[in-house]
Amino acid sequence: MLESQFNWKLPEVSEPDVAKKLQDQFKLTPTISNILVNRGYTSSETVEKFLNPQIDDIYLPDALHDIDKAVERIRQSIENGDKITIYGDYDADGITSTSVMYEALMTVGANVSYYVPNRFTDGYGPNVDSFGRLIDSGTQLFVTVDNGVSGNEAIRFANERGVDVVVTDHHELPEVLPDAFAIVHPRFPGTDYPFGDLSGVGVAFKVAWALLEEFPSELLDLVAIGEIADLVSVTDENRILITYGLKQLQQGMRPGLHELVKLAGVNEQNLNETNIGFAIAPRLNALGRMDDANLGVELLTTLDDDRAVELAAMVDQLNQQRQKIVADITKEALEMATADYNLDHQTLVIAGQGWHEGVLGIVASRIVESTNKPTLVLNIDEETNIAKGSGRSIEGFDLFSSINVVRDITTSFGGHQMAVGISLKDTELDNLQIALEKAADEANLAGQPKRVLKVAANVTPDDLNLELFYQIEQLAPFGTNNQRPVVMLEDTAIDNAKSMGKTNAHLKFEMVGDNSKVNAVAFNRGDLVDQITASKDKISIAGTLDENEWRGNKSVQLMVKDLLVSGTQVIDQRTNHLSEELFEFSGQYLFFNHDLAAQLTNYIDAKSIIFADEITSEIQIETLTIVDCPVNIADMKHVLEITNAPSIIRVLFYEKHSVYLSGMPTREEFGKLFKFVQSHQNVNLKAQLKLLSDYLKINQDKLIFMIQVFSEADFVKIEDGLLNRVDNPQTVALEETNRFKQRQIQMETERELIYSDSTDLRKLIISAVQKH
Repeated sequence: MLESQFNWKLPEVSEPDVAKKLQDQFKLTPTISNILVNRGYTSSETVEKFLNPQIDDIYLPDALHDIDKAVERIRQSIENGDKITIYGDYDADGITSTSVMYEALMTVGANVSYYVPNRFTDGYGPNVDSFGRLIDSGTQLFVTVDNGVSGNEAIRFANERGVDVVVTDHHELPEVLPDAFAIVHPRFPGTDYPFGDLSGVGVAFKVAWALLEEFPSELLDLVAIGEIADLVSVTDENRILITYGLKQLQQGMRPGLHELVKLAGVNEQNLNETNIGFAIAPRLNALGRMDDANLGVELLTTLDDDRAVELAAMVDQLNQQRQKIVADITKEALEMATADYNLDHQTLVIAGQGWHEGVLGIVASRIVESTNKPTLVLNIDEETNIAKGSGRSIEGFDLFSSINVVRDITTSFGGHQMAVGISLKDTELDNLQIALEKAADEANLAGQPKRVLKVAANVTPDDLNLELFYQIEQLAPFGTNNQRPVVMLEDTAIDNAKSMGKTNAHLKFEMVGDNSKVNAVAFNRGDLVDQITASKDKISIAGTLDENEWRGNKSVQLMVKDLLVSGTQVIDQRTNHLSEELFEFSGQYLFFNHDLAAQLTNYIDAKSIIFADEITSEIQIETLTIVDCPVNIADMKHVLEITNAPSIIRVLFYEKHSVYLSGMPTREEFGKLFKFVQSHQNVNLKAQLKLLSDYLKINQDKLIFMIQVFSEADFVKIEDGLLNRVDNPQTVALEETNRFKQRQIQMETERELIYSDSTDLRKLIISAVQKH
């Protein structure tokens, strides 16, 4: 059995009559109208606005707090020829925010430059040292974008130097606001701005609009990228901004974006929120994580085609470096996360040395995805012994509050419920782990239900086609609060499961319907290929539809979000060679042969070994590996019938000397041996067995068996290792001896367990398990 990571929920339609009315009015399919109603779009007006976003419905900037004051101050500096510095942020939202404000100020003739702080030397937000250097170099007005509301100290410093600061930001407002000349923020208390979920670039766009006194449609492409990258709510005016920004991108791109998209392998005409989220945004974010995010602003604003090529190549190269670093650290961190000493932990504190601090948030997210445990990943500086890193949480566990109670052990700390940044002495890491485990107990983390995965429809492979995909695309652009609908397929047959990718990290298989097969892809689930193959007709799958194009042919495919395998899985790893790697699997190892188990004690913990002749119904087994092949198939069936049904049964069925391949001796071979023993006395079996085998041209294993049969039939006797004939033996049918019958049973056992095909073997094992 493979448990799902999520609790799948297929809600009933909250208002079926309304859904039917909307279905008829807008010519929708039942699936689409049901989704709209369940997402709160229940009137003709709201559905019309959702399905057909209009640019005129974007809110005017007038209602934003301090918008007039901010624009007036900027204009004053422009008129005076003062040097204005845009102070940005190093993520994709910050880079696009800086670019929007820079282009707007350039358009109105401002003396303007920009500065995107360095993640490692400046940190996030306004910084006293950075402000000081910029003021010394001539800055007379700061305009922050995508940051500033927490910059009290730096803004106070600027004021003391006689330099005003205009803050434009969207982050959570602190209790004590900075003494800025103006603060433009969509959620400022006491203001009437109707939508509070703009990203940093959305706020910068509104300031640019007010400054230019006309709608700056040419900046919508940057707005779309920044908003998608920042995972803001794709509802209300954000949906409109992103929709029209995507249209602009599809119609033609800035030189830098054109080159970056080309390097990312994305078709410009097909650019959508998914491409931006997975191909463009990570490349822009890589700048701040790895190097200098100012390059990103230049890339987005340059009009020089040659410079665009150069900058795009630099950005793409940094992203490749980032990907490799993330992969390397994730591999190392995941090994630590799944080590024995962490198995009983409800939370994870993973620390290493030489890890790039700019990517630790990504690594923490990967560990959370794999383990479903709140995770901190930190790098320990070898010189200072300071551990610095990032944390990511899961639903139901407030990571910020859990650490905040021991804030005194940190040297710096900040964040929110789901994500934190932290620094502390490495000697405090154990105390941090203790605090997190205590918080996990208090939150009953172990008893928390799985995260919910909302499912839009229950379908079969035959339902999955391009028509359904295009229907769902009517709801795009997708994102936060407008997720791409998830469909589920229950107890689906699959075929051709295989791992794929450079490191075989991903999983691909076909879902088989009555009339069609549909491809499915599961990223970072390549390790499940054996388990999926083991239960090819008992798999439930949840995922989203995507369009795949190969050599001009389009087809639908499912992007898997979760998998559920019911019943016992049988993993076929039959082998004639035992290696250490085969014993890295967790669970119990079943042996029929005690001597073989003794030979493998270097590979297996003794506590994990169980013997077939000692097993009882009280033993609870979750994962069982059957190492060797029994002499009698009835022995294996007995073991499986009396134990609880394991979730996973992995079979090796190792047999050093296969009697099935060796076969049963022929009448002629028995005759050759009989003739030999009649004419030879005192044959030393230990010293002369090989010579005898070569002489008779019968392999040694078979020859030993034949001698045993003759001994049981009283044709020969063996004393002190010497083989001699028995004079005047009685006539005995060799096939009636116990040895002969046992070999027949063993040959049939090997045929069924070692040499049968995987499908027949699984049926045999599952049948035995079901008799429990």
